[in-house]
Parts: sequence; C-alpha cells; structure tokens
Amino acid sequence: MQAALSELATRFADIAERITPEQLDRPTPCPDYTVGALLAHLGGVLSDSERAARREPRPAAPVAPPTDPVAVARAAERASAAWLAPEALGGTTEFGSGTLPAEVAAAITLQEMALHGWDLAQGTGLEFRIGEQSAKTVLGVVEQLAEQARANGSYGPPVDVPAGAAPFDRALGASGRRPDWPA
Repeated sequence: MQAALSELATRFADIAERITPEQLDRPTPCPDYTVGALLAHLGGVLSDSERAARREPRPAAPVAPPTDPVAVARAAERASAAWLAPEALGGTTEFGSGTLPAEVAAAITLQEMALHGWDLAQGTGLEFRIGEQSAKTVLGVVEQLAEQARANGSYGPPVDVPAGAAPFDRALGASGRRPDWPA
C-alpha cells in the first residue's frame, strides 16, 4: 500500500498544481463537488490524514483547510510522507469522525487521492494515469471500503464496467463513477 500511496500523492499533486482559477467552478464526476469544492474537501481530509498518520492530537479549535491547488498538492505529499513512516500503519489513530485502525485510515487516504485525483483530472481536462500495481491496490481498497462508503453516501451505486476492464476502471465503477465520464 505504501508504494501506491507514494505514487498517488505524486500523481494527485501533479493534477492539483495545474488547476487554474478559471477551472474552480467546473463540475466533476463527484456530483456534489465542483473542482474548487473538491479541493476544499481534500485540503481538510489530507491535512487530517497527515495528523492521523503522525498520531498528533486534534486541534482544539477548527483549522481552515488549505483550498489553493498548490497548497492541497503539498497536503497530499505531506500525508503520503507521513504514512510512509515505518510506525504509521500500526495500531489505531483518530481520523475523520472517529478512531480507526491506522491501516484503514491510510487506505481511506489512498482512495481519496486516487478517486478524487481522477475526479479533478476529469473536471479540468487533465490526464490521470497510475501504474498497474497501484491500480490493483486502489481496486482492492475500493472493494474493501465499498459497502461502508455506500452506506455513508461517499460512493454511489456501482457502475457496470466491461468484463476485463482495467483495474482502475473497475475501481471507478465500484465507487459509483463512470470511467467514460461525462458520457
């Protein structure tokens, strides 16, 4: 998982850094989010992920998440680097709204960068490609999280993809995304 996290952070950062102010109001495959709203969501998630990986306490007062594309790109890199620490995946950590096994928190971070990185790329006309092994890791994580993610509204109903589709396309379909968006 750590190799995939590293690759996804690099790919995600590459996409985020190239987003222009004119693109912030564009739609994404994630129906509740424009490009700008998705960056704001990710700024919060990725900052929380870094804190969770480092086992730092939650801030006493809410902290505004980064929303600038370059700042969100850096948040992805910092979160990935924090999860690459040898001790990061052991035990439990506070992430999101509760306490989770650290491996689950890292998996959530991985799928956030993968799926939302693709969403941002689609919304801005950029290309999002990852290696075969990372794609297989993403598929495994999405399948692992799918039932709970659908229950909490994070994923839509599964989308059928052709038999023999690439692993990342299968992950997109399992998360409720159409790999051929915006068709």
